Amino acid sequence: MYRSHNCGELTASHINTEVTLSGWVQKSRDKGFIVWVDLRDRYGITQLVFDEERTSKDLLEKAQKLGREFVIQVKGTVIERASKNPNMPTGDIEILVSELTVLNEALLPPFTIEDKTDGGEDIRMKYRYLDIRRNPVKNSLIFRAKVTQEVRNYLSSDGFIEVETPYLIKSTPEGARDFVVPSRMNEGEFYALPQSPQTFKQLLMVGGMDKYFQIVKCFRDEDLRADRQPEFTQIDCEMAFVEQEDILNIFEGLTRHLLKEVNGAEVEKFPRMLYDDAMRLYGNDKPDIRFGMEFGELNAVAQHKEFGVFNTAELVVGIAVPGGNAYTRKEIDKIIDWVKRPQVGALGMIYSRCNDDGSFKSSVDKFYDQDDLAKWAEVTGAKAGDLVCILSGETNKVRAQLSALRMELATRLGLRDPKVFAPLWVIDFPLLELDEETGHYHAMHHPFTSPKPGQIELLDTKPGEVKANAYDLVLNGNEIGGGSIRIHDKATQATMLNHLGFSDEDAKAQFGFLMDAFEYGAPPHGGLAFGLDRLVAILGGQETIRDFIAFPKNNSGRDVMIDAPAPIDNEQLTELSLKLNLKS
Repeated sequence: MYRSHNCGELTASHINTEVTLSGWVQKSRDKGFIVWVDLRDRYGITQLVFDEERTSKDLLEKAQKLGREFVIQVKGTVIERASKNPNMPTGDIEILVSELTVLNEALLPPFTIEDKTDGGEDIRMKYRYLDIRRNPVKNSLIFRAKVTQEVRNYLSSDGFIEVETPYLIKSTPEGARDFVVPSRMNEGEFYALPQSPQTFKQLLMVGGMDKYFQIVKCFRDEDLRADRQPEFTQIDCEMAFVEQEDILNIFEGLTRHLLKEVNGAEVEKFPRMLYDDAMRLYGNDKPDIRFGMEFGELNAVAQHKEFGVFNTAELVVGIAVPGGNAYTRKEIDKIIDWVKRPQVGALGMIYSRCNDDGSFKSSVDKFYDQDDLAKWAEVTGAKAGDLVCILSGETNKVRAQLSALRMELATRLGLRDPKVFAPLWVIDFPLLELDEETGHYHAMHHPFTSPKPGQIELLDTKPGEVKANAYDLVLNGNEIGGGSIRIHDKATQATMLNHLGFSDEDAKAQFGFLMDAFEYGAPPHGGLAFGLDRLVAILGGQETIRDFIAFPKNNSGRDVMIDAPAPIDNEQLTELSLKLNLKS
C-alpha cells in the first residue's frame, strides 16, 4: 500500500494517527537541524517534518537530499503543527516522518510547479505532463470531468441513449477542410476524420433511436486561435418527432442544470433574439448581453450635413460608452489607434462627449451643432457622462468593427464579469450565405438544415432571403451550441443540394447513402451540438480552452510535447501507395 491517506485530507482529528503518504516534493526547507518538506498529490499538500531530536541521523540526511518533484513515500505520525497555516486544509497538522522511501528521483523541472509559474506557454506545452501538476491546469481538467458527468447524468435521465459513431468515414464538403487518412487495404482511397457525426446521427433517427447523444471528438483542418483546436469535443445530440421549440426547451434545461450544479448559478431567462436583430444591435450573431452598449444606427441623423465620411457611408453606427466622458484626449486617441489596427480594420473613429451640464463636444463640431449631437445621444442611449463612439462604412464591415470595439471597451470597463451568466438563443439565421468572391451561395450551417416552413419556394427566386430552421445557444458572447431542424425527405434534400451547386451525380456520390435512407421512413428530426471545450471554459470563467484540454495543440496545430505531426518513413509511404510532392 503506497498510501493510507491522500495529501489533502488529514486534519487535527487525525493527530496521533500513523499514516502512509505518497506524492511529489513541492519544496523543502533545510535549517540544518530540521527539514520541512511539502508533499503534494492531486488532492493537496501536507507538510512533513524531520528534526534531529526525533529523527535518526540517517533519515535526516536522506531528507536533506530530496529535490523538487522527487516521488517519495513516507510513513509517520500526524502531529499538531507548531505554526499553523489557516490557508491550507491541512494547515493544522504535519507528519513526523519515521520512514522515507524515494520512489523516483527527478530532474530539476524547467519551470516551477506552482500556481503562478515562471514558465512561458511554449515551455509549458512542451512539458505538458509537468504543467498538469499545477493547480490551475489540474483543477481545470477535474472541472471538465465534473461538467461532462453532469451532461451524461442529465441526458441519460431524460431518455437519451449514448451511441458511438465511426471516426473513419467518407470525406464530405461540410465547410472546413477534412483531415484524411490513407487506406492501405484500398489502394488510392482515403478515409476522412469526421468534422461532426452529422449524417450518422440523422441515420440513427432513421433507425428509430429517437433520442441520441454522444460526447465525441471532431476534426477540422482549419486555422487555429485561442478558442479553436484541430481536434475538439462536441456534446452531440439528436431527437426525432420534434420541432424547434422542443429542442430549445430540452437544452435550456441542460444549460440551466449545468449552471446550477457546476456554478451554483440560477438562470431562468433564455431570451430569443432574431439573427437580424443580433446583427443590427450588436454587430455579430453571438452577442454578449451581460451589459448594454447596443448599437444605434445614425444614418438619419448624421447624413444631412457636409461631412463626406458619413455621407458616403453605407452605415453610420455608434455606441454609448458608460462613463466614457472621463477619458482624456490621450486615452481616446489610444482607442482610435486600437480600431485602426489591421485586426479591426477601421479607418478612424468619430466621438462625441456627453457633458454633465447637458452640452456636447465632438471631434466633428465643425459640421454638427448641439441639436445634432443631442440626437446622436438619443439614438445611442447616451447619458450625461458617457462617450458616443461612431464608426462608418460598409454595413457588414462596420458592424464587425464596432462589435470588436464594444467588447474591448466592456473588458476595459470590467463589464464582462465571468461569474455572471447571460444565455440567449439566436434564431432565424439565413439558410444560405453569399460568397462574395465566387458569387455562389453556400450553406450557413450545413447542407442538411431545413428552411423555415413555407420558405423553400423562395430558393428559386430570393435565395438570400430564405431563413433556416436553425438556432444557436450563446453564453456570455460565445456560441456554445448550435443546431437545426433537419431536412428529412429525399426530394427536399435534393433541391437543397442543387441550390448549393451539386449536380445530381455529385449529390448521389457524396450523400446518396443519406438520401436513400430517407426513402425508408425517415421521421422529422433535429438536434444540437454543444462545443464542450468552450462550454467548460466559460463555466470555468475563462475565455480560452487550452487549460481545459489535457494535451492541446499550439496555434500551428502542433503537439510540441510529442513533436507531431511528423514525417513517416519511405516504407510506410510505399505501403500506403503514397508519393510526396512537397512545395519547395
